Amino acid sequence: MYISRVEIDTMNLEKIKDLTHVGAYHSWVEDSFPEEKKQKIRTRKLWRIDKINDRKYLLVVSENKPETEFLEKYGVKNSTSIKEYDSFLESIKSGEKMFFRIALNPVISKSCGLDKRGEIKPCLDPREQIEYLMNRSEKNGFSLKTDEFTLSERGTVVLKKTGKANIKFVKAVFEGYLTIKDPEVFRELLYKGMGKHKAYGFGMMTVIPLSK
Repeated sequence: MYISRVEIDTMNLEKIKDLTHVGAYHSWVEDSFPEEKKQKIRTRKLWRIDKINDRKYLLVVSENKPETEFLEKYGVKNSTSIKEYDSFLESIKSGEKMFFRIALNPVISKSCGLDKRGEIKPCLDPREQIEYLMNRSEKNGFSLKTDEFTLSERGTVVLKKTGKANIKFVKAVFEGYLTIKDPEVFRELLYKGMGKHKAYGFGMMTVIPLSK
């Protein structure tokens, strides 16, 4: 496993003119693994866009190592960092407290009657979005306290498809502190992500241990 980061070249508008929707970012990520593309295979990947001060970064978690040349297609030259991830994952222990960040597409299933499947609806209210994360914490191997994390960003992102209407996804970014309860389950979360639409920049959690 690898975790990679590249700074997006936001100062070069001509260079990043294609990055107008989450589908373009998804293609960028997939194109960063040319050997997979050549062999027509697609391994699991998670990605997210982070804003730090006035800079934007693309983060990627992947089974295989991306090619720097392709990862910097829309990035600042020589800004790529690629690190082996397995040793960190294996070091995670029960009871550890960590700083986390995750971008989610919070949705709920609302009942349509006894004989009908629930209809998937986006969580628009901040309280519902917080509840969405809280309800999934224990089953993903960690615990949360409501006063130790925040809903730091809310909004929508767009997916464009040729010949079809644009699709909007609700986005909620959370950050703060969590405590590891089940390391094995938590490792799976960091590897597989949480929730829906992972191909479009949702579900990737990153953590920084407080004691390391």
